Order: sequence, then C-alpha cells, then structure tokens
Amino acid sequence: MGASGNQEARARRETRERARALRRQLTPAEALLWTRLRGRRFLDWKFVRQAPIGPYIADFLCRSALVVVEVDGATHSTEAEVAHDARRTAFLVGQGYRVVRVGNIDARDNPEGVEETILAALEKRLVGVPRRLRGAALIRPSGTFSRDAGEGMRGGRRDFAAA
Repeated sequence: MGASGNQEARARRETRERARALRRQLTPAEALLWTRLRGRRFLDWKFVRQAPIGPYIADFLCRSALVVVEVDGATHSTEAEVAHDARRTAFLVGQGYRVVRVGNIDARDNPEGVEETILAALEKRLVGVPRRLRGAALIRPSGTFSRDAGEGMRGGRRDFAAA
C-alpha cells in the first residue's frame, strides 16, 4: 500500500472513530428522532445512526433503501455551512442516496411530519425536484412543501424538494 493508500486508510479510520464518538453525543433532536427510528420501530425499516459514508457521517441511514436523514440545527445557517451541506448532499446523491434534511425544530415539534417525509423518501414518493437536487429531499426554514399526496407537513418549518 502506497502513501496515498495509507492516507486513505487513516482517513477512513478517523471517520469511523468520529462516528463512534458522535453516537455517544446525540443532540436532543437527534435523540428524539432516534427513539422513533431505532430497532426497526419505524415500519420495520432498519436505521443506523452516525454512519460513515465516504468522508462524511450521516446522522441516520437506512442502507436497504439508500436513505440518509440529516438533522440540522442553527449551525447549518451560515453561507459556508450551507455550501458544505450542499457539497455533502451532492456527494451522497452521487453515491445513490436520497437525503432528507430536517430541522431540529421539526424533529422536536413535528415528529409525525418528519416521519411522513422520511417514509416518502423510503417509498420513493418524493416529487417536484429541480434537476440539481435529484435524489435529495430537503426541509429548510420557511418555504413550501411539495409532495405527491398534495398534503404538506403541518406546522413549523417546511420547504421540501425531492426526487
């Protein structure tokens, strides 16, 4: 294994170690959502938490459906953070994953709406996506929510685009 191979192996090891640490430090919103997703509690879909995917760590991952769920808080609001999230989403979509982003507020105040959104991604029922976002489902502060069922999330923050 050359120098490049050693660096890649070290990077993978560091990502795995960081994922393990993050599993012990869930945010309150992540912990609340995890209680609904863990142990196949969510309609028998298996999710794992803080799962390494390439150089990134997904908050929650359903491997069988290739769905990533990210819980975003206030730290995802600056231009640099939004750009980082866009690069991360592009990478994950390029790897074949659907990405669902939910806000901390929705995870806490609208868990049923979050579950509806995750289920739509699992069942590939998401519609209304611009080409640049194909494969992604995004929930962002203040905007519109679009689903094929014609009914959006109730309450709080909602802006939805998906494949």
